[in-house]
Amino acid sequence: MGDLGKEINSKFPNQKVKALLNIKYTASWLDQIGNRLLKPYNISEQQYNILRILRGAKKEIMVAEVKERMIQKSPNSTRLMDKLCEKGLIERSRCENDRRVVFVKISKKGLSLVEKIDLSEFDSHLNRLTENEAKTLNELLDKIR
Repeated sequence: MGDLGKEINSKFPNQKVKALLNIKYTASWLDQIGNRLLKPYNISEQQYNILRILRGAKKEIMVAEVKERMIQKSPNSTRLMDKLCEKGLIERSRCENDRRVVFVKISKKGLSLVEKIDLSEFDSHLNRLTENEAKTLNELLDKIR
């Protein structure tokens, strides 16, 4: 079982500071795993998140809505979508009534890619928690926000 103090060779002034740093450290650790798992598919975690949002939408949605729903908010989300479009993973279209509004949807190639990606390694880490522990963790994280 991990102990943050030992992992980063540090002491903390109190448990709240340790909790804050533990959340940040764990998020970074999980990001590293995600990036490693997604590297063979040549997409980033943020791009994967966009693909998942569009897969779940089941229809075209506005770019602004994708940005709102992203887990990791990114000021360069338009550029991320540009790259996905270049790879043929998403399709973009403009609103006929308002040319400023852009819609995006996942392509068949994008759906196929999302289905291929195996993130089950996360399960081995998350399965260390019971359902009740996961519920408590969610409640605590929601309380912080």
